[in-house]
Amino acid sequence: MPQDVYQHTFPNGLTLLVERMEHVRSAAFNFLVPAGCCFDPPDRLGLGSILADMITRGAGSRDSLELSLALDNLGLDRSESVGQLTMSFWGSTLARNILPALEIYADILRKPHLPEDEVDAVKALALQDLQALEDDPPQKALGELKRRFWPMPLGRDRRGDVAGIEALQPADLRKQFERYFTPQGAILSIAGNVEWQPIKDQVEQHFSSWQGRPEPTVLLQPPLRGIAHIEKDTTQTQIGIAYESVPYTDAEYYAARGAVQVLSGGMGARLFTEVREKHGLCYSIWARHGAFKGPAAVTVYAGTTNQRAQETLDKTVFELKRLIEGVTDEEVQRAQAGLKSAVIMQEESTSARAGALASDWYYFGRVRSLEEVQSGIDSLTPAMILEHVKKHPPGDFTLVTLGPKALTLG
Repeated sequence: MPQDVYQHTFPNGLTLLVERMEHVRSAAFNFLVPAGCCFDPPDRLGLGSILADMITRGAGSRDSLELSLALDNLGLDRSESVGQLTMSFWGSTLARNILPALEIYADILRKPHLPEDEVDAVKALALQDLQALEDDPPQKALGELKRRFWPMPLGRDRRGDVAGIEALQPADLRKQFERYFTPQGAILSIAGNVEWQPIKDQVEQHFSSWQGRPEPTVLLQPPLRGIAHIEKDTTQTQIGIAYESVPYTDAEYYAARGAVQVLSGGMGARLFTEVREKHGLCYSIWARHGAFKGPAAVTVYAGTTNQRAQETLDKTVFELKRLIEGVTDEEVQRAQAGLKSAVIMQEESTSARAGALASDWYYFGRVRSLEEVQSGIDSLTPAMILEHVKKHPPGDFTLVTLGPKALTLG
């Protein structure tokens, strides 16, 4: 465990992680509960997102307004969101307010009211969110790419679907909460100018009696993959590409990240310079690495005009495949600079550190030191990246396009 990072797992399965940052005056927490949208019933897709909204509408002895005022009085900047496997509760405030914030969140996570008379309003907001997707072609294309590439239910859209949201009843929220809000597998991470022992005592007082069912498991289905086109009468074409990569825990993870940085690590990276700048083919293009505990992917996006869409796809695929020819020392140095910059910025942000603590514990079962991460970045060489690309060459692409005309993958 890195210096100034403390860890304790309580008998009920809740893991507490605390990093002391003496140079700041604030503190942030990140609470992960194993209640992601993967666990939505098939006929109630969107349930997790609605539960994330409903859960702060009154808890413990406070109604919705009283709860909001109590959190506002602490100066708490906060959010609730649902991912594929976890629901996240994030908050940031002055360090001295962390202890009372944790007391309030014990009520939110253990004793939410889930008021029935507010469910219809939240459902209406969720339906508006779905409707807004129709006016956001890039997100619609990328959502379909995710649905096709990842094994289900990892490819689900957190927003759900119209049928699932309309069918949802208040009793569904209570049932989902009681099944999936469990301390088994839950993680509470805190970073800031805080002391370990008072936080541990506070969490023990308010969370140690929390009980629940065993942490849920996910049964993965084979992915769809392949090529798909969403026909839409637009003046622009959206292109989404995905191909397999290695997960965070793989020995080649830093090489995989380095390869993606060469492709899309700023304005000097290949996709920007070769596809956008030199040929003027698209207005936006990027590549990102993403992973779960098992499957991992590189996702590539390009937005372009209808007239140049096929050429944009061809040139993008050419650049992806050209990685196997090797990378230069200069490209690796730029990749390292970009990755290191992200690490340094994370070191100065309590919110980023709280998120990194939870992520590390979730994926690795331990917290990596910043020195370990920097060492992994420093170890990158052109030969290392080339070896990785040869073992995991860009190919077997999943392709989704959105626009008036389908494209072909050469």
